[in-house]
Amino acid sequence: MQVYNLYKHMLYNVSWRIFRNRQDAEDAVHDVFIKGFQKIHQLKDDANLGAWLKRIAINHSLDIIRKRKQIWIDDVEIVDTDVEEPFDEDDSISIDFIKQCVDRLDEKYRIILILYLFENYTHIEISKHLKIKESTVRNQYRRGKIKLLQLIKHNKTHEFKNLYTES
Repeated sequence: MQVYNLYKHMLYNVSWRIFRNRQDAEDAVHDVFIKGFQKIHQLKDDANLGAWLKRIAINHSLDIIRKRKQIWIDDVEIVDTDVEEPFDEDDSISIDFIKQCVDRLDEKYRIILILYLFENYTHIEISKHLKIKESTVRNQYRRGKIKLLQLIKHNKTHEFKNLYTES
């Protein structure tokens, strides 16, 4: 029970960022603990239990997304559009604001950005987990980053100011 209490919130947050759905995230956490305890013998003595469970949570969540629908588009064109910076150096933007913007992205962009930026996966690792071409991951990452910068630029003065007072 102590292991569960120690890691349940971290695993929920990881799964929720992928699903953006409370029920799916809760189900994933439940499944992760079952898988983790079934495979605990595979954990090396010097390994970090939290990191190991987090990796299981990410993989499990991606497996579910992959089984539900094909959201990835295999494309070979390279997107090389310059995007102007959405804010000046003296602007102050919180990490919560950025996370809110990421949450508004299409799933195909959001998941890749989360894995790359927040979970430190490489493009190769993401392509293997999602079973798509590395070029697709790179293109979806680039497009997602462009859309994220556009969201930040557009919403920093408009819609998201209200979110700070609502939450």
